[in-house]
Amino acid sequence: KFTSENPSEKNKNTAKRTAKAIGLLVCAIAISVGSISGYRYFENNNFTASTDQSSVSESADTTGTAPSGDTDAVLQNTDSDSSDSAAASSKSLIELASRKDALTVPEIVNKVMPSVVGISSTFEYQYQMGFGQSQTQTGTATGTGIIMSSDGYIITNAHVIYDEDYGLSKSVSVMLVDETEYEATVVGYDTDSDIAVLKIQADNLTAAEFGNSDDLEVGELVIAIGNPLGFELFGSVTSGIVSALNRDITINEKEMTLIQTDAAINSGNSGGPLVNSYGQVIGINSAKMSSNYGTSSVEGLGFAIPITDAKTIIDDLIQYGYVKGRPQIGITGENITESMASYYQVPVGVYVRFMDSEGAAAKAGIQVGDIIVAIQDEPVTTTDELNKVKANYKAGDTVKLTVSRNNQTIDINVVLQEKTADNAIAGNNSQPENNSSDSN
Repeated sequence: KFTSENPSEKNKNTAKRTAKAIGLLVCAIAISVGSISGYRYFENNNFTASTDQSSVSESADTTGTAPSGDTDAVLQNTDSDSSDSAAASSKSLIELASRKDALTVPEIVNKVMPSVVGISSTFEYQYQMGFGQSQTQTGTATGTGIIMSSDGYIITNAHVIYDEDYGLSKSVSVMLVDETEYEATVVGYDTDSDIAVLKIQADNLTAAEFGNSDDLEVGELVIAIGNPLGFELFGSVTSGIVSALNRDITINEKEMTLIQTDAAINSGNSGGPLVNSYGQVIGINSAKMSSNYGTSSVEGLGFAIPITDAKTIIDDLIQYGYVKGRPQIGITGENITESMASYYQVPVGVYVRFMDSEGAAAKAGIQVGDIIVAIQDEPVTTTDELNKVKANYKAGDTVKLTVSRNNQTIDINVVLQEKTADNAIAGNNSQPENNSSDSN
């Protein structure tokens, strides 16, 4: 134990030897710990690490002996520097990433958790039994939602209550944080933005507070709350930072501009809140992307819909049941890949599988079996490319579709219709069981 008293003349040489020995011991320990950490790092990354002898020697040489009579001062300065370093390192990532006057993580959770719900959707599908027979079976999907008003309006993702293969769910139930369950009605949903609004018959609910996602900064603290893998893990909380803003991500052949975060967002978290350090909802968790490259796995790629972008869509869904002004051609298409085109001797493009009999395409003369190869003279090879060009126009605009029919190329002018709740559902009910299909 060291004290602030100066050593006596009799013990000066002993103090110098002790200080030097301590310095060498500390250096040796530091080198040892560093070597162990380095070995673990390289071992985890399948590399072989070698010891750099010159670095060891140089580190050892920098440990000197204090001038006579200054041993205590050196030791005190070392303690002071260590304290300052410890104080700086004691600030966690959460503290460093939080905004000024931020809530603590428990305070954020206590504020937001009552506004988080679990959502269970039941889908029906036809199971082919053979010999031309089929049987109706049911399946259940779970997700998360956010209470947006005290009278029972709830926000979630469209894919929680609508499936591209099976259509709109037959029933939806909502479970509150106190485990009370309600049957829910679908007010409206929009697959383009992956947003849906539900309604339950309840009052005095705790509505979430919404922030402004335009104010987000990269590196800022965010917290995700949801129900990964089902209700058994209801209300799981993960934290991270904003990894990037305005990421253009293609999900199910639809391009979306999203917030990227490294907060864990797993299956079942869809529709749940992404929250800032004030406990305000600034995003709707929408997807988690995990790509495998050989033996390496990329993690920490979560995405959320910016709440500022979602607000106008939510307002339209509540007021109209659909998003106003969104154009629709009125077809369900399937991508013709190069291999398919080569096999069937047809051009690459979007094959018209189904049509809304009252839709814009049918009225203009498009037929089932046509292959759309261009829109407004821009070549298209996928439904995603078709939708991108279509998105530049509004309902009521006329666009020229170039189609291949019986080995002939035909130009057809189509007056785009407004995509309403009725014609959206009509088109979606005829969705083929094919992941490359899309309703346009």
